[in-house]
Amino acid sequence: MRPADLFRFARDAATGYPVRTALSVLAMAIGVAAVVLLTALGDGARRYVVGQFSSLGTNLVIVLPGRTGTGGFNPATAITNTPRDLTVDDAAAIKRAPAVQRVAPLTVGTSEISTAGRLREVMVAGTTHDYFAIRGFVTAQGTPLPDEDWNRGASVVVIGAKIREELFGNDAAIGQLVRIGDRRVRVIGVLKPVGQGLGMNTDELAIVPVSLAQALFNTNTLFRVLIEARSRDAIPAAREQALAVLKQRHRGEEDVTVITQDAVLATFDKLLGALTLAVAGIAAISLAVAGILVMNVMLVAVTQRTGEIGLLKALGAPARTIRLAFLSEAAMLSAMGAVLGYLLGQAGAFVLRQLFPVFPAYAPNWAVIAGLGTALGTGLLFGYLPARRAARLDPVQALMKH
Repeated sequence: MRPADLFRFARDAATGYPVRTALSVLAMAIGVAAVVLLTALGDGARRYVVGQFSSLGTNLVIVLPGRTGTGGFNPATAITNTPRDLTVDDAAAIKRAPAVQRVAPLTVGTSEISTAGRLREVMVAGTTHDYFAIRGFVTAQGTPLPDEDWNRGASVVVIGAKIREELFGNDAAIGQLVRIGDRRVRVIGVLKPVGQGLGMNTDELAIVPVSLAQALFNTNTLFRVLIEARSRDAIPAAREQALAVLKQRHRGEEDVTVITQDAVLATFDKLLGALTLAVAGIAAISLAVAGILVMNVMLVAVTQRTGEIGLLKALGAPARTIRLAFLSEAAMLSAMGAVLGYLLGQAGAFVLRQLFPVFPAYAPNWAVIAGLGTALGTGLLFGYLPARRAARLDPVQALMKH
């Protein structure tokens, strides 16, 4: 039997029983769509988290006050009472390490900002000039914080785009005086709109010199110290040197936690990659269910077409041809379901991207290929038993039953 005849056999079988065919195709399509959509969600989460951490800066090393155990970073211990505070002088000492390019001490708190009768609560970040370069912050108007003595900062502030809009509307913000807490400061810059990132909306951030923030919040302890290594290869050296400097300054006690951006990225990448594989495996179960349905449909088809099979065998068609004919039908049903499922899955991922623009819900290529391949493989695997049964029918008995 020629390939064209095999295709015609499979097509006639499918169109002859439209409801049965539609159910088989739909079952396979749901399985493939589930694989595509769930892997798009899992991989989208991985890309989003990795992208957010990457946006923190390049070649980044972060020092946290307090010693975190071997279990890794725990948010519950991010702010702790330590035997010795992490201070501005500690950050200045780290800056002298050979593998370190830039250092930015960081103090964070919330306060009220007001001017001309307008008032709102803001997150205040006390830091230095290098913070802008480390984080990649760009001012849309004015200038960043001046490069000056960390212990005696000027009374100035750089505000986010949303704060500028709410406090000043269409008026110029640069040069205006505002009150943060009990301090009067002058606006010297407005950040370029960036938006939400890892829980911090930079459009609603007010950045002041670190000494001013410490006076404002009555603290000497830093929230973080951000370190930029001289290169990606220098990240491990920068981490070790920072740890050594702080251990020496803290009388031999290792009472801080030093983490690298690469280590955090690798952990999240591995975790969310495993999650994506897990949801893909769960979705693939529906493909097995669809394969069983295809098998049942094909077994019914063998029963319904017993006479046709008997006639083919009486005309001299070998068992191999009969098997190929029924496997062709199973393959066609699976292929139609796989293509339909792929289109449905991509449509679902597209809807997700429209609803949540910051979430890159794209199904990875391996998941699409695996989903389509598994659908075809499942259809052929479960279609083999009915095909073999058809090939083993006795032609005389088949014609008698017909």
